[in-house]
Amino acid sequence: MLDILAITTPIFLLIGIGYLAVMLRLFSKEQVRGLGGFVINFALPALIFRALVQRPLDEVLNPIYLIAYGSGSATLFLGAWLFARYRGKTIGESGILALGMSTSNSGFIGYPIAAMVVGSSAVIALALNMMVENLLMIPIALAIAEAGRQRGASFLTTLRKTVARLTRNPILLGILAGILTALSGITLPAPLFKAIDMLASASAPTALFVIGGTLYGLRIGGMLGDVSQVVLGKLVLHPLLILLMLWWLPPIDPTLATAAVILASAPMLSVYPILGQRYGQDALCTASLMLATLLSFITISALLWLLETYPSALS
Repeated sequence: MLDILAITTPIFLLIGIGYLAVMLRLFSKEQVRGLGGFVINFALPALIFRALVQRPLDEVLNPIYLIAYGSGSATLFLGAWLFARYRGKTIGESGILALGMSTSNSGFIGYPIAAMVVGSSAVIALALNMMVENLLMIPIALAIAEAGRQRGASFLTTLRKTVARLTRNPILLGILAGILTALSGITLPAPLFKAIDMLASASAPTALFVIGGTLYGLRIGGMLGDVSQVVLGKLVLHPLLILLMLWWLPPIDPTLATAAVILASAPMLSVYPILGQRYGQDALCTASLMLATLLSFITISALLWLLETYPSALS
């Protein structure tokens, strides 16, 4: 158990430092958001680009991983959406609730933990997760939410507009640039690659600091029922479904499978409250993000203990 705490404690200490930095007014919320923009627009794309150009593409673009993670996430999304509709939620509300359960904070929390557990395989899993989340889960969820908000617009029209916005996503551009560079066989000049490497190395600690700063001032409020549903779905059901899909499908590299389950066990996207704000769900999303991040220290530590105790579970 001490080995597990040695992995998770530094991660949450960095989150705590970010929280204290804002609480003590060493950083403002605006400055933290600026750091978050640096991670999203520069550090994470550089991290993914570096991984794609350093490995053979057939090793990176793992179809079994994509199917397992994509189908597990989509299954949870559909089940959560139907359950929310059964409980009387609107189409848009149900879409946002389901999004919180089925998409992970892969870059800011999942990747740093996975990297400490499985090493370089974590960045491959991160790139694959970004494809699933940015090309499948987020467009569908926002299209459903938007369709519920704008009754006159068709689902396909809304989905098309959402996808068009995502094509300008820096992370997706980093994936595309990495794939094209790997296919071309071009060797980057040493100074350029060193700059990319430096940006990539800054991604994990900066991302964790940003999460901590973002959490300061958040309140759970009186929404414990809905919040508990989202948090339970994200921290327990999502990694469980990914694990089941990995068992059911043909086997992949155990380190990559381990990374997939760890990434799925991370809390929801850090921009979850921002996505929910447009649909009047910002308070629920904020409370869910806060509680999930706090509880993830326990749930992720428990998951790592299980993976260490039963290493054959993913082989």
